[in-house]
Amino acid sequence: MNSDSTFITGLKNQDSKAYTDFVKSYSSKVYNTSLGILQNKEDAEEVAQDVFIKIFQSIQQFDGKSSLSTWVYRITVNKSLDALRSKKRKSPWSVFVNFFGDNGELQHNAVDFVHPGVIMEQREHASQLFKAIEKLPERQKAVFVLHKVEELSYQEIADALELSLSAVDSLMSRARTNLKQYLTPIKDT
Repeated sequence: MNSDSTFITGLKNQDSKAYTDFVKSYSSKVYNTSLGILQNKEDAEEVAQDVFIKIFQSIQQFDGKSSLSTWVYRITVNKSLDALRSKKRKSPWSVFVNFFGDNGELQHNAVDFVHPGVIMEQREHASQLFKAIEKLPERQKAVFVLHKVEELSYQEIADALELSLSAVDSLMSRARTNLKQYLTPIKDT
């Protein structure tokens, strides 16, 4: 019995140890994927919590047609994109709350986001890259993050996002083209 089978059985039996082990095993994947899409630590933490709640609540419906990790990535990307859409739908005044917070203090500016896994010497370049990633359309951003940050294969991405391989390849190609456009002005300055 592999660990995913053990997790599935334990989760379906509502075994608290299996749930704890599952969260330990998958937490960095879920958090890093969400962080790559949302580019905000607090939002990524909130989405990660939502993902594990969703998994716990819906594990009985997991049919095993995909691997457990594929299912987890699918839920993570969907929850992250939902959070991104929700953030964009907020009222025009919410931007001031984002910049200044509820208490009036200046908050972290998302434009300066750098993924925590980036080495110190590469932070300036990474910051520019994440600014460019932020401009990508949702699906391109999801595919790019899953491939380049989480290092999933095109097949794994296709399974997680329920896309064809050619659609993943196309989205990745458009993401690269867009990123080159977004990054070219930075190089010229």
